[in-house]
Amino acid sequence: MALIVMKFGGTSVGDVERIQNVAKRVKAEFDAGNQVAVVVSAMSGVTNQLVDYVTSIAPLYDTREYDVVVSSGEQVTSGLLALALQTLGVSARSWQGWQLPVNTDSAHGKARIVGIEGEKILERMARGEVAVVPGFQGVGADGRVTTLGRGGSDTSAVALAAALHADRCDIYTDVDGVYTTDPRIVSKARKLNKITFEEMLELASVGAKVLQTRSVEVAMKHGVRLQVRSSFSDEPGTLVVNEDEIVEQELISGIAYSRDEAKITLLGVADHPGIAAKIFGPLAEASINVDMIVQNVSEDGKSTDLTFTVTKADLTRAVETVKKHMAELGYRELKSDSNVAKVSVIGVGMRSHAGIAQRMFQALADKGINIQVISTSEIKVSVLIAEEYTELALRSLHTAYGLDAED
Repeated sequence: MALIVMKFGGTSVGDVERIQNVAKRVKAEFDAGNQVAVVVSAMSGVTNQLVDYVTSIAPLYDTREYDVVVSSGEQVTSGLLALALQTLGVSARSWQGWQLPVNTDSAHGKARIVGIEGEKILERMARGEVAVVPGFQGVGADGRVTTLGRGGSDTSAVALAAALHADRCDIYTDVDGVYTTDPRIVSKARKLNKITFEEMLELASVGAKVLQTRSVEVAMKHGVRLQVRSSFSDEPGTLVVNEDEIVEQELISGIAYSRDEAKITLLGVADHPGIAAKIFGPLAEASINVDMIVQNVSEDGKSTDLTFTVTKADLTRAVETVKKHMAELGYRELKSDSNVAKVSVIGVGMRSHAGIAQRMFQALADKGINIQVISTSEIKVSVLIAEEYTELALRSLHTAYGLDAED
């Protein structure tokens, strides 16, 4: 007997028929002799509708009441799934975030899980009951309902699996696993049988939409084995595991991209100690995240050109923030460009192999694709290119690293 946490996203529970199909999947796991807890998202589109309700009534809303409203989508799904399981003859009940409880901090709208008390739910599961838990929600220290921010249901599922010491956490979605790159763009993309936590974390952070970044962080911290599976097929998925579980590690595991990038360049910035802090300090205070940064020092050593990237949504605010400090920063000119994309190659094999970055640069050069910014980590190389070359870059790099599926 194993203890399994199954998580189903919004598309998987998009209507009553799909909820009934999910119930059948859960019953099959239960009938196999396993103890099962299920975490569900709101039905697809419901959360957006609830947010619209809130903002139409109060554009400057009370975040505590916002959480009360938007958390109701998952509550509805959990109740419906419990009912669907009961009609199949499976003993099941729903548990709201405050009933377990899922304890969080009090940062309404973007709360972080502090801990989950799993004793009551484990007791009921041991008696043969399936637990259905709404994702995305918890309860703050003040006793008020909290929500975890977009993608929070993945985090809920992994945190619950950690609290229950589950053998595995299966994330069911509309794709059947983690691919070497986006199969909608690269037809020869391959599904991976296994991928390391570190690689999945890097993929999630640079644009891959399969898993939410925070959920991978929690899984990595607590050693929760993850499996990404499709809600619409019985094909085995992709396991996200520790590096030592993968015998034959690929040099490069995946290539990700993000079109949600914008570039800002400051020309002729005075080159003296503290200037970077004066640029990025106000951006941090405005809650604007900066990603890639490159700096060039002029020949005379008196000025520098500095380029950095932010999300497209933050571009206007970032430009305005920097312009407010123009006199203090003393730059000559500010240029911005939203017609860019970030492309990243990821693989733990980079640690032990030389020439990974050079192969990337050469493959792009062969296609006439200019690199605007470069950033690296221990297992990742990212470049910023013109957005219109995104698909060409993905296909070229996928081939260059030998990731193409065999016909």
